[in-house]
Amino acid sequence: MKLFDSELMILNILWEKGATTAKEIAQTLAKQIGWSKTTTYTVIKKCIDKGAVGREEPGFVCHALVTKEQAQETETTMLINKMFGGMPDQLVASVLGHEKLSQEEIQRLKDLIEKLS
Repeated sequence: MKLFDSELMILNILWEKGATTAKEIAQTLAKQIGWSKTTTYTVIKKCIDKGAVGREEPGFVCHALVTKEQAQETETTMLINKMFGGMPDQLVASVLGHEKLSQEEIQRLKDLIEKLS
């Protein structure tokens, strides 16, 4: 499922805090980025309609129906398909071509490649 940045903001709160009332989410986003309660509830409804967020009563308690890892995988796959012709190695080459990695980061990449081989 495609998640917009606004929907990811809702999910980030739920991933961090666990089940949370819509009111608490609205208060958090009002402080963080100035959203009104109406805006927050509209985005929560979109997340519910997409099946990314569940709602329980009483109290309009929201909980994530997708994990952070699932969302990351979907977003990464879409980026690879859109920008790199479906070739993950081209994404890695692009990142590595613009970043100076520490020895620790290089070792983590080597370990990951070895694990995937």
